[in-house]
Amino acid sequence: MKKIKYLIATIIISATLFTGCGAFVIAPVMGVLYTDVKAPITATSNTSAIKMGKASATSILGLVATGDASIETACKSAGITKIHHVDFHASSILGIVATYTVYVYGE
Repeated sequence: MKKIKYLIATIIISATLFTGCGAFVIAPVMGVLYTDVKAPITATSNTSAIKMGKASATSILGLVATGDASIETACKSAGITKIHHVDFHASSILGIVATYTVYVYGE
């Protein structure tokens, strides 16, 4: 009976440690305790950026992830048809809650 308890405890601890890594967002630099990074994704030769659209996805404990952080969704949110540039914002707190937001600028 004791071995079963240790096995279950080991599985729970391992699952907690390994799934927590899935809560981190992709960023050029990463902080284990805290991440709050903005960076570029791409740029085009279009000359004006009068509109800004955004789209986000969120992860909780690396167990549940929801949202649509696609460039297409960000364009639709602001009615952008010509993209000037795309940036992103990634944040994570202890791997518990992580967000990834795409910002699209254009006309």
